[in-house]
Amino acid sequence: MSTYILGQWKKTYALFLFAGGIVNLSGQIIKETVRGKIYWKLLTEQIVIMGWKSLPLVIITALSTGMVMSLQYGLGLEKFGGKLYVPKLVAITILREMGPVFTALMIAARVGAGIASEIGSMTVTQQIDAIRALGTSPIKVIVIPRVLACLIALPLLVAVANLVGNAGGLYVGAAELKLDAHFYYQKVVTTVDFNDYLSGIFKTYFFALFITIPACYYGLSVKSGTKEVGQATTRAVVMSSILILVGDYFLSKLFWVLER
Repeated sequence: MSTYILGQWKKTYALFLFAGGIVNLSGQIIKETVRGKIYWKLLTEQIVIMGWKSLPLVIITALSTGMVMSLQYGLGLEKFGGKLYVPKLVAITILREMGPVFTALMIAARVGAGIASEIGSMTVTQQIDAIRALGTSPIKVIVIPRVLACLIALPLLVAVANLVGNAGGLYVGAAELKLDAHFYYQKVVTTVDFNDYLSGIFKTYFFALFITIPACYYGLSVKSGTKEVGQATTRAVVMSSILILVGDYFLSKLFWVLER
C-alpha cells in the first residue's frame, strides 16, 4: 500500500513539476520574443523543416482520412437513404475536427519528437551551456524559432489537409458511392460556412503551442546520458498528443458556446 501511495505521489509531483516548468518556459518565451532579437534565418529554416518537409505526411494522412470518412458515412447512411448528406458531413468533420487534430498529431509525432531529441542531445553535449557562455540566451536561439515556426507552418498545413481531405472524400463519393461529382462539390461549397473553417484554423495555434513548448521543455530538462534523451522524446510526444486531444474538446466547446 505504501509503495502504491509513493508511486502516486511521484506521479503527482512530476505533473506539478511539468506544469510549473511549462508556465516558466512560456513566460520566458513571451518576454524574450517581445524584448529580444528574432533570428530570422533560424526561423526560416525551422519553417522549412516543420512545414515543407512535413507536407507529404500531411497529404497522405488527410487523403486517407477523407476517403475513409466518405466511404464509412456513405455505407452507413445508405441504409437510411441519407447518402446525399455525405458531402456535408465529411466537409464539416474535416474542417472542424479531423483536419486540425490529425495534422497536429502527425506533426507532434514527427516535429515534437525531433525537437525534444535535438535539444536533449544539445543539452547532453553541453551545447546549451556553450550558448550561454557566449552571452546568448538558448531561448532566443533554440526555443523561439521553433515555436514561431510551428505557429506559422501548422495553420498552413491544416489548410492543405482540409483541401486534400475533401478532395479524397469527393473521389470516393463519385467513384464508390456513385454520387455526382458536381453535386458533391456544390453541396460542400453551399453548406460549409466560414465559421467551420475558422474554428479549425483557430485550434491550430493552440495545437502548435501544445507541440513545441512541451518538446522544448523536455529537451531542456535532460540532465545526462542518451537514455534520458529517448525518455524525453517519448514524454514530449505523449504529452503533446494528450494536450491536443484534451484541448480539442475544450476548444470545440468554446466555439459551440460562441456560435449559439
